[in-house]
Amino acid sequence: MKKVISILLLIAAAVVFAGCKKDSPVRNTVNGNMKTYYEMEDGTWQCDGYTYKYRLEISGRMPNAAADTTFVYLSNIEEIPFEKAYMAGGLSSNSADYFKPDEALLVEMN
Repeated sequence: MKKVISILLLIAAAVVFAGCKKDSPVRNTVNGNMKTYYEMEDGTWQCDGYTYKYRLEISGRMPNAAADTTFVYLSNIEEIPFEKAYMAGGLSSNSADYFKPDEALLVEMN
């Protein structure tokens, strides 16, 4: 019985570690102020199990703000307008304004 349990534990560990494998070697680890994300050797970006083609820095001034804000998104969308970036960054009460996790992910806000 102990042998069967040991084998099952080894199989479970192999499944867990296989799920953590990256598609490409990590070039750089970035500790963003909202999420830690990875620049991969193949030029893509990874975070929370998703792979993104682009890292976008989107700057502008929100209505009635005294200073500009910069949002950093990992994205599979080539361009994101500033208004969409700040609404999806947590300021909208409409769920349609937010990105799906495979579309774009907010990793930094300054």
